[in-house]
Amino acid sequence: MTWKQALLLSCFSAVVLLSTENRQKLRADELRREYYEEQRNEFENFVEEQNDEQEERSREAVEQWRQWHYDGLHPSYLYNRHHI
Repeated sequence: MTWKQALLLSCFSAVVLLSTENRQKLRADELRREYYEEQRNEFENFVEEQNDEQEERSREAVEQWRQWHYDGLHPSYLYNRHHI
């Protein structure tokens, strides 16, 4: 084996090694990206559910307040709405 062939072989093996390392890094980046995307989606779902629950509690509290303070002189707000 001549020195040119040895140099070419060592350069080729270095390229293959770098290519393998790059593939491993790309795969690790992809897995990390998928993990953080999943975490973000779970958190967004959690926040949305919390907001929905808070909105429901607020709506129920307002409804209870309206029923408690209804004086019977005016039609209930449920019958006085202009839209359904």
